[in-house]
Amino acid sequence: MSTPYRYTAELAGEIEKKWQDRWEREETFNAPNPAGALADGRAELKEPFYLLDMFPYPSGKGLHVGHPLGYIATDTLARFARMQGKNVLYTMGYDAFGLPAEQYAVQTGQHPRVTTEQNIANMRRQLRRLGMSHEARRSVATTDTDFVGWTQWIFLQIYNSWYDTEAPGRVAGTVGRARPISELVEEYERGKVATPDGRPWAELDAAERRRAVDARRLAYIDYAPVNWCPGLGTVLANEEVTAEGRSERGNFPVFKRELRQWMMRITDYADRLAHDLDYVDWPEKVRLMQRNWIGKSHGAKVTFAAHTAEGDVTLEVFTTRPDTLFGATFMVVSPEHPMLGGSGVPTEWPEGTKEAWTGGAGTPMGAVMDYQRQASMKSDMDRADDAREKTGVFTGIYATNPVNGKQIPVFTADYVMMGYGTGAIMAVPAHDQRDFDFAKAYDLDIVPTMKPADGFEWESAWEEDGEIIDSANEEISLNGMYKAEAVAAMSDWLAAKGLGKATVTYRLRDWLFSRQRYWGEPFPVVYDADGNAHALPESMLPVDLPDTPDYSPRSFDPDDASSNPEPPLGRLQDWVNVELDLGDGPQMYTRDTNTMPNWAGSCWYELRYLDPHNAERFVAPAVEEYWMGPREGKVAGGADLYVGGVEHAVLHLLYARFWHKVLFDLGHLSSFEPFYKLFNQGYVQAYAYTDSRGQYVPADEVEEVAAADASGEVTYVYQGEKVNREYGKMGKSLKNIVTPDEMAEQYGADTFRLYEMSMGPLDVDRPWETRAVVGSQRFLQRLWRNIVDEETGELVVVDGEADLETAKLLARTIVGVREDYEGMRINTAIAKLIMLNNHLTGREVPRSVAEAIVLMVAPVAPHVAEELWSRLGHDQSLAFAPFPQVADESLLAEDTVTAVVQVRGKVRDRLEVPADISAADLQAMALASEKVAKFLEGEPRKVIVREPNLVNIVP
Repeated sequence: MSTPYRYTAELAGEIEKKWQDRWEREETFNAPNPAGALADGRAELKEPFYLLDMFPYPSGKGLHVGHPLGYIATDTLARFARMQGKNVLYTMGYDAFGLPAEQYAVQTGQHPRVTTEQNIANMRRQLRRLGMSHEARRSVATTDTDFVGWTQWIFLQIYNSWYDTEAPGRVAGTVGRARPISELVEEYERGKVATPDGRPWAELDAAERRRAVDARRLAYIDYAPVNWCPGLGTVLANEEVTAEGRSERGNFPVFKRELRQWMMRITDYADRLAHDLDYVDWPEKVRLMQRNWIGKSHGAKVTFAAHTAEGDVTLEVFTTRPDTLFGATFMVVSPEHPMLGGSGVPTEWPEGTKEAWTGGAGTPMGAVMDYQRQASMKSDMDRADDAREKTGVFTGIYATNPVNGKQIPVFTADYVMMGYGTGAIMAVPAHDQRDFDFAKAYDLDIVPTMKPADGFEWESAWEEDGEIIDSANEEISLNGMYKAEAVAAMSDWLAAKGLGKATVTYRLRDWLFSRQRYWGEPFPVVYDADGNAHALPESMLPVDLPDTPDYSPRSFDPDDASSNPEPPLGRLQDWVNVELDLGDGPQMYTRDTNTMPNWAGSCWYELRYLDPHNAERFVAPAVEEYWMGPREGKVAGGADLYVGGVEHAVLHLLYARFWHKVLFDLGHLSSFEPFYKLFNQGYVQAYAYTDSRGQYVPADEVEEVAAADASGEVTYVYQGEKVNREYGKMGKSLKNIVTPDEMAEQYGADTFRLYEMSMGPLDVDRPWETRAVVGSQRFLQRLWRNIVDEETGELVVVDGEADLETAKLLARTIVGVREDYEGMRINTAIAKLIMLNNHLTGREVPRSVAEAIVLMVAPVAPHVAEELWSRLGHDQSLAFAPFPQVADESLLAEDTVTAVVQVRGKVRDRLEVPADISAADLQAMALASEKVAKFLEGEPRKVIVREPNLVNIVP
């Protein structure tokens, strides 16, 4: 029997292209702004809903099926929100600066802009083919000239600002905010803010005044420890360095160096960045990660006298437990600590130094220098790893413990870093496990100052609170106290003696903002002959990247730690040396040859989406307030929903929040948080297969062979040879890549979308299984067949009312699917639609039921839904058609039973289901259960259904 109108991949492709072209032609998804360039007169503005994806880097490899998981989910939610009557802002931009494009340009000789734009075009094509309802006119790339100009403008807002800790905040009841740098000068003049050295402003000369102002800027130049990679010729961010202290790209050695860099004073915002996490709806684990990264700690700074070869010097430490000072038996300083420079380290070991401390060889100076070189090749992540073996070197220096006068040795160890506290710690091994491990390794004294619980063995540190013991001198006794009281008492004593004071410190460090690369935003500053920085006026923005045939920074011998960066822009002397009139007549200046990191564009792109064609402002105030301003239940404002991977939980989110808060403080924004609700999607992972040599073989050519006996064992065979299966990420090198283009070609984009959304809960990782995609295709084929005759193409729906059974199931489905979409449980919404679709199969389908199921399917499978809606007689797109409602609430009353779902015989979930549920529908609901999904990897081998009471799943 001929079925020319059967819903096949070929027909799906025709339908999908037709509707993609129409949506583009009619600008279906354009969302009007309250005023300005994007206001298009589409009736009065509705309730805004700003839905945002973490925008991607446009890789030359394009998308594989794992990449669009979050995008398909947000597109589904965007389409559902439009059907709820909301004005939905939903678009996609591209984070297009960065090292990969630059390195590809170096390899191929093509300008990075050419390859980047090609990659963007390819990604846009792929996303269009998947039916994304992105608003094209709002799309931006961080490399767009106007976007670069506004990024540079924001940099200047930060540069021309300072943080006043005493000023009333813009949020009621808060204190502290950024203010224009001109107001700092006024405060200096009035004497309200003290100058760095305390002298009156009037007594400072011009150079001193400049230094006083620069010392408070939120963007400033300083010497800072950086990750210098000679083999790549550039400084790397921490996340670009492996745990082994090598570059992620190229596997070159990375060294710690002090270089003159642009910095951002994000530490001024540490308290607000931590406190304001209470105003956002984020996963608790992400908020905890941010708080830990900020690392606010209450304690005291304590002054020790260190006895160096150059004489006594002050060695200041930060400790959260000053009450344990009597148990401090040694000290540890960072390898980068300034005390270890110069000639402070002795050239001979002190008499009586223990063999375990020195290894019996070399001089203290030589040992310290060797250790500093070793530490410079390790990443901060590796150094902070508490699980690794502790290493260190005795410096030959002793210090005096201020509470008991004991001389204690000073070590240098890489687990102490200059970025936290003072770069020096007092070690109390009895009550800190890290210090305990170090003390054991180096045969150092362990002196308890807290009484442990009965029966405690000193095989580890006692880190719990306990009664203070053996902690008294002639002036103070902490004995008998507990932590809180003892900390306060010791802090007061230290302050009275001039030996310390209570203080707060942070793990967060100021943000290193310079890169020795070509492919980034140039800094909008120039330097005069004395090396002073001058901000360019807004009229000179944007500062465009000059063209050059050589994009690579000068690379060096990978092991040459003494080399210095030479950025590519430094070779363009005609661009670097420029004559400008900045108000004092024409003068020669030099440009900064570093560029900004690619973090810069991703710090504010969500704001430019709002008003991308505004040439006068980075965003109009009324537009920002409409889309992102505070509303009831969302006092901080921000995008309504931000979806992306948890790998960006700290740095990107922290940096973007910082920029947003500065702009808020300066009066440019009404919202003080950029992202109100955050959702981290899981990942699509894949099986890969290796042969006996350990070589990867094509995953799509591997056959699964079940055992002939009843054991249920499965083996995997490639070209007659047994291969090993492993589970993890997709990658070309693993030969397990599947692209969305392949899926759209073989099954249709709607089938691919439906499959990805039905694989499991959105926030859970799930394995890709190409063979399982056919199930989603069959659902759409059945839906099509329930409405369209496959032989004639005519509608098969009927007029009239649905029977009571169908009406009840439809009512339940409408309520359930709506709740699931609202709760981002797209997989369970699909399971409910499968149940309804199965019920309709083989029956006469009333038009009202057909229209309802088409509308409910539309968010996840929009092309086929649009086509069926059109065939049902509607001229307009269903994009804004109201989501179905239940007209008769009595239809929702129904008898249900509890179905038990077992995995390997153990109860994993209980489902309330209709008493007359079919086996197929019960199976679909069981497999869609979030609780059940945790115990499955891929498609189960067997599912036993005893409707309506039992489902037993064999993985």
